[in-house]
Amino acid sequence: MGYAQELRRRMSTFSNFAVSFTIISILSGCLTLYQYGMNTGGPVVMTIGWPLVGIFVTIVGLSMAEVCSSYPTAGGLYYWSAKLGGNNSAAWSWFTGWFNLLGQIAVTAGIDFGLAFFATALFHQLFNYPTTPPWIILIYAIALFLHGLLNTFGVRLVALLNDISVWWHVVGVLIIVGVLFFVPSHHQSASFVFTKFVNNTGFGNSFYVFLIGLLLAQYTFTGYDASAHMTEETRNAAVAGPRGIVWSIVVSLFAGWLLLIGVTSAIQNYGTEVAAVVPPAQIFIDAVGTNLGTFLLFIVVGAQFYCGMSSVTANSRMIYAFSRDGAVPGSQFWHKINPRTRTPTNSIWFAAVGAFILGLPYLKSPVAYFAVTSIAVIGLYIAYGIPILLRLLAGEKFQRGPWHLGRWSYLIGWIAVIWIVFIAILFVLPQFAPGNTTASFNYAPVAVGVVLLYSGGYWFLSARNWFKGPKVQGTAEELAKIEAELAAAG
Repeated sequence: MGYAQELRRRMSTFSNFAVSFTIISILSGCLTLYQYGMNTGGPVVMTIGWPLVGIFVTIVGLSMAEVCSSYPTAGGLYYWSAKLGGNNSAAWSWFTGWFNLLGQIAVTAGIDFGLAFFATALFHQLFNYPTTPPWIILIYAIALFLHGLLNTFGVRLVALLNDISVWWHVVGVLIIVGVLFFVPSHHQSASFVFTKFVNNTGFGNSFYVFLIGLLLAQYTFTGYDASAHMTEETRNAAVAGPRGIVWSIVVSLFAGWLLLIGVTSAIQNYGTEVAAVVPPAQIFIDAVGTNLGTFLLFIVVGAQFYCGMSSVTANSRMIYAFSRDGAVPGSQFWHKINPRTRTPTNSIWFAAVGAFILGLPYLKSPVAYFAVTSIAVIGLYIAYGIPILLRLLAGEKFQRGPWHLGRWSYLIGWIAVIWIVFIAILFVLPQFAPGNTTASFNYAPVAVGVVLLYSGGYWFLSARNWFKGPKVQGTAEELAKIEAELAAAG
């Protein structure tokens, strides 16, 4: 690929899958947006919307996996666009990279903000911790700091924690669903779980409300490009990376559906629980009592902590790779590798601080968190869609890797592109009526617009004259020398 092996290749296929599975984190995405789902469609958007979105996301993942097999590098999406973009490869690479950067930072913000909400609920139960926005922001800052610190220690520790995280998520879901099935004296009926529709948005069109409610599922199914970003640290990357992408989606699809059915069936009082600061926590406590409910809440917080750690890992690798190719202001600083840990330390802290800034509007707007999740979906899926589209336009010029879709490439690819266009439009639309107040404004189009204006303006005024896409670092001999020097230093 033309890059020195600066990062240590210590991840197994399972560890690569574990990173994406942990970032998808059904115990994070499903539950942190559960209140949003309760207001924008209710049970039907959880139990019907989830598998609907999951099928389309699997199609997107299959298309991405095929491209990943051909180009297994830390740059991931923007590197793929450079290789597939033809005469305009530098421009395609540039815009893919900037949308990926936006989405990565937003998804890190969304995950750790969700962790802050649930940790606040847990600490409130244990220590009567305040639940006002400044105190939630404090936990948010601490979580991001800890995730930056853990990632600084090296990829071996991160890989170990990700492997543990997979079992924490799987066993955790089984415990939560089992407890919610056997312990409560009252459960909702099947008709309530699968057909009950709730609209607390202020909009009159039920179909529109159901569509915007799909954000719950679509946001949860983000971040699986992490398997691509970790390929330079994964053995047998051309096969392990694609498998990590696809299997993380499929396993999450089934486990997440089971979780949503379990939580929804355990609702005791819809009106009071939807109004709680953290509705799933209130559902747990109402259904199984304070002590057992607090224990279930602890399981969720643990899963979300693992999820945030993995998100910073993938985010920092993307920043490192994009900076390595000169696309980020201050690139020389951001792509430096710590010679002792062989991790991109500066990029790790870029990811953490950027996510913190994106979450600050919550101090003024109670629905700011939903906007952050929309930004994550839009930024990431535009970055997912561009290389898929370019691969389709390349036709048979595309050189398949060892993992590919055969004759199904085009059908699967075009369905993926159409779905991405649809959701990119859908999630910039108003989420609550009226949408023009401080309390209800969806600032996702503002954030996306700022990045588009910045990256577009930067491109036409300057970058098009010097950014040529991914840089080849040197000859085979020069790359070997870089690797030897890093090995000696480490």
